[in-house]
Amino acid sequence: MTTAVIVVAAGSGTRLGHSEPKAFVPLGGDTILGVALDAVLGMREPPHVVLVVPAERVDEARERYAAVAAAASAPFDVVPGGETRQGSVSRGLAVLPRLIDTVLVHDAARPLTPPAVFEEVAAAVRARGRGVVPALAVVDTVKRVDPSGRVLETVDRSELAAMQTPQGFPRGALDWAYSHADEEYTDDAALVASTGLEVDVVHGDTRAFKITLPADLHRAEQLVAEREGKTAVAGSTSAGSAAARAPRIGTGVDVHAFDDDPETPLWLAGLHWPGERGLAGHSDGDAACHAICDALLAAAGLGDVGGIFGTGDPALDGAHGEVFLRESLKRVREAGFVVGNVTVQLIGNRPKLAPRRAEAEALLSGILGAPVSVAATTSDALGFTGRGEGVSAIATALLLPA
Repeated sequence: MTTAVIVVAAGSGTRLGHSEPKAFVPLGGDTILGVALDAVLGMREPPHVVLVVPAERVDEARERYAAVAAAASAPFDVVPGGETRQGSVSRGLAVLPRLIDTVLVHDAARPLTPPAVFEEVAAAVRARGRGVVPALAVVDTVKRVDPSGRVLETVDRSELAAMQTPQGFPRGALDWAYSHADEEYTDDAALVASTGLEVDVVHGDTRAFKITLPADLHRAEQLVAEREGKTAVAGSTSAGSAAARAPRIGTGVDVHAFDDDPETPLWLAGLHWPGERGLAGHSDGDAACHAICDALLAAAGLGDVGGIFGTGDPALDGAHGEVFLRESLKRVREAGFVVGNVTVQLIGNRPKLAPRRAEAEALLSGILGAPVSVAATTSDALGFTGRGEGVSAIATALLLPA
């Protein structure tokens, strides 16, 4: 076991309006901390778990959750928090055995973070050898204002992202950064970056919101109640409904020829490709987006793009792939699913994907609210793609019960 998760739960949470520390506020049939711990222990490979709690709650937390961790075969420690968040994380780091090489730091105040986010962050840390933070694109217009409330300027939101937890790091890098910290930072990524180490971002999850105000707690209570209600109903039904709760996988394929009109713009993987010959189609001909839509709809048992959108709707004349993706996502969610992840592979001689791969993945992931991987290959000069007559795309989508 080489991964550890430090769950920071030592805050007072005064803005939540409860007398007890935030992590010990009731949520569902447990506490905020208990729900967060369930998510951590939902990882396929149970990590070494360290709970950092108020000093007066150490015995309570150990007595309440040690058996839960043991049932998941997860090594377990509880330590008292420090005077600051960094002090608390530092105390968690101090009890980790030497064999730990990857450390995730998670705020208990984000209790509904799915286990898949922990796994993705840990895998990315190992693959990239640097810090990795889940984040969401900023969708609202952001403005800088002065203390009186006067608007000073509009900030370019394309360069902004909202950070979440768990934030993962190679053990040595996190230890080194903490040993060289010279001031307090709002999160571990900022602390690590302040020492000159690199930190990457992966797509976060809307369920990983932070409970800060009473309205946040109410939202979490509603989500937990819905989740527990579905679990209770599912537990009393037949094997047929168990199959309905299983992950669903769909495949989609789309093909578009290059347009004869040289003025037709190329839209592919949600991006505009200036200077490239466009694809023919009633909409923008984005084969990648259309293949993803077919994969999503197939996984949910909802048919395909042609059956839902048709091929001649005037309202969709020239419509971009984002329009189809958002509508497909809406239907998938209405059917009771969330997107786990999506992969799409482009087949063709052009455009060259590599320089804009990250841009395409970020855009598509932001639209679907889930990780999207984009790849490309050629057909070795065979077939219509090999002759440069068009582009094809193959997509696979994983859906999970909501």
